[in-house]
Amino acid sequence: MHDSEVDPAKLYRKITWRLIPYLFTLYILAYLDRANVGFAAVEFKRDLHLTETVYGIGAAVYFLGQFLFDLPSNLLLQKVGPRLWITRIMITWGIIATCMMFVKGEHSFYAMRLLLGISEAGFFPGIILYLTYWFPSAQRAKAVAAFMTATSIAGVLGAELSRVLLKLEGHLHLHGWQWLFLCEGVPTVLLGVSVLFVLRDHPDDAPWLTGPEKKWLDAELERDRNEGGATDKHNLLDAFKLPMVWVLAAIFALDQLGVYTVTLWMPSVLAGFLHTDPRAGAATIGRFAAAPYLAAAICTVLIGWSSDRTGERRLHIAACLLIAASGFGWAAYAHSLPAALMAFGLAAVGYFSLMGPFWALPTRVLGGKAAAGGVAIITMIGSLGGFAGPALTGKLKDMTHNYTAGLLVIGGLAIVAAILCLLLPKARVEPSVA
Repeated sequence: MHDSEVDPAKLYRKITWRLIPYLFTLYILAYLDRANVGFAAVEFKRDLHLTETVYGIGAAVYFLGQFLFDLPSNLLLQKVGPRLWITRIMITWGIIATCMMFVKGEHSFYAMRLLLGISEAGFFPGIILYLTYWFPSAQRAKAVAAFMTATSIAGVLGAELSRVLLKLEGHLHLHGWQWLFLCEGVPTVLLGVSVLFVLRDHPDDAPWLTGPEKKWLDAELERDRNEGGATDKHNLLDAFKLPMVWVLAAIFALDQLGVYTVTLWMPSVLAGFLHTDPRAGAATIGRFAAAPYLAAAICTVLIGWSSDRTGERRLHIAACLLIAASGFGWAAYAHSLPAALMAFGLAAVGYFSLMGPFWALPTRVLGGKAAAGGVAIITMIGSLGGFAGPALTGKLKDMTHNYTAGLLVIGGLAIVAAILCLLLPKARVEPSVA
């Protein structure tokens, strides 16, 4: 087979099927371990006598750990290779996630969530960086979107798992939420070990690619880096100097405000519409909470496909943010469980679905350490949004005794993020070949 005989569409399908399902599985575990406290919230707060403010701060302090360590972690990944560093991250965070079952009160809750954020720092930006080693920008939104559906699917699985595991209340003298942390933490450690044997750092290391395929892909990635300017921006300082990185960081922070308000507070909001015993409600709310995540999973793939097909990024991102804002505005005044479910479905679709076109932007114009640093800067600033959203929602809930104010504020900030999209470059990429 000569280089001219390489079928790009077939090659990208091969890479997609080799990488995305596995990375998808890894991220499901990552998302479950950071978000399962949301599904456990009703029992967790009740058993440990935590106020809404304490729960909100504890759920959010995870993001401070990410904020502090995303950048150094991603630079180390770029230096030592994704395979070794992702293995280290997963084993460490799996151990911490399991130890969440030993939380006894406010201070241990804060400490364990902070350690969880520190241990997992660099995983998400590392995967985003890793995908740039395999997919040029014209293919990237679909690849990122397929990977990012893990967040939505994790919501569906987490909802159902929480329903089952919370029913183990009292078994072996453990609370249901302790079983939840145990059963979702241990698999992360085990799968972390598998990374050593499954992932390859670069296409040149992949035994499942032919020589001509490797050569063609190397040339295509180099051409893409040249066209996007990544070859001119490969030092860490270049990431700090590029205005687009900071605009994207602000948009991502406002997006994460909403993402983790949905993730960490939606079960509690929905539980308020169930006129039943809190423990019974905690065990059954999962079947309702799964619906918004399922809608988001479908739309994430569709938005990523549309963005790659048209080569357009910023309008796709802005439209998603406006959809999210409308969902939170509706949720703020929903007076029934069906209305709240549909409202959170809109919010989840908007916040989650923008990830494909969003991450295709910085990874096109940055390379080397600049790419590692730029992605990490964006996720670091985003972590501040992840911290502020849940903490603000909890504080406003204690102050006003309802969720209306918090949902309206965060929905309004989604509109601000949509307006910021006007500052992003209009440049388009060539439509996808596959």
